Amino acid sequence: MTRRTAAVVTASDGTAAGTREDTSGPAVSALLEEAGFAIVAREVVPDDLEAIAAVLCRLTDDGVALVCVTGGTGLGPRDVTPEATRAVIDREVPGLAEAMRAAGRASTPMADLSRGIVGLRGATLIVDLPGSPRGATESLAAILEVLPHALDLAAGDTAHHPPA
Repeated sequence: MTRRTAAVVTASDGTAAGTREDTSGPAVSALLEEAGFAIVAREVVPDDLEAIAAVLCRLTDDGVALVCVTGGTGLGPRDVTPEATRAVIDREVPGLAEAMRAAGRASTPMADLSRGIVGLRGATLIVDLPGSPRGATESLAAILEVLPHALDLAAGDTAHHPPA
């Protein structure tokens, strides 16, 4: 597995049905590419727990290092991305989810309504992001600096490095 590979999944009924343009997926992909990640997959799934979980399992089984899911993290009745992520991960990484909400709070108090989680399935890090392009990119930007180290650790490179 290459440690700098990423997949972006958009969870949206409207986008999956072709009635709404996917604006957050491309925004997340662009930010990851700017940070040096190779985008190996971009997928759209409906707001459906089983569909989201299935794509997460497939991408992690394929060895993608980082999977970002945008959408489905709010309070709406069809917002089930955190439940799907939780169903497939082995371990949560709550500090990253907390960092994303804390950073979002600087822009809007609505950031506290995001239920997104971050966790590991095997050596793959799964990151739930809000569905709006701004919310998704601000959340990702809040943790982008630590992602390379997190992916190294997840891949088993646990040797301590001198402080930079």
